[in-house]
Amino acid sequence: MSASIVRATVKAVSRRKILSTRAALTLTPSAVNKIRLLLENKPEYIGLKVGVRTRGCNGLTYTLDYTKEKDKSDEEVLQDGVRIFIEKKAQLSLLGTEMDFVETKLSSEFVFNNPNIKGTCGCGESFNI
Repeated sequence: MSASIVRATVKAVSRRKILSTRAALTLTPSAVNKIRLLLENKPEYIGLKVGVRTRGCNGLTYTLDYTKEKDKSDEEVLQDGVRIFIEKKAQLSLLGTEMDFVETKLSSEFVFNNPNIKGTCGCGESFNI
């Protein structure tokens, strides 16, 4: 069983050429450091799981949960010693996406810079593809 950890914001980015990489999702150094920090005192979890759920005013939202095991259909991204698992339902919508962690005076959150997004809601929490 997994537990929700933080909220995530969606950010549409201009169409860019998707570079062929081995990973379905890339992490910024800031995201890697934050994930490492989140998992530091939780040895029972092996990484974070990214998924999508139908919710919000624009269709879909990202979910981030701790995970204890890799499901058979999960895509695994291993970057700088950090493991991210992408649920099957989210795999196509995340292709070419960069996951960042941003801290401001008012908030701290993971931001998904996704070139596949066609539209977002005003608050940035839901999107459509």
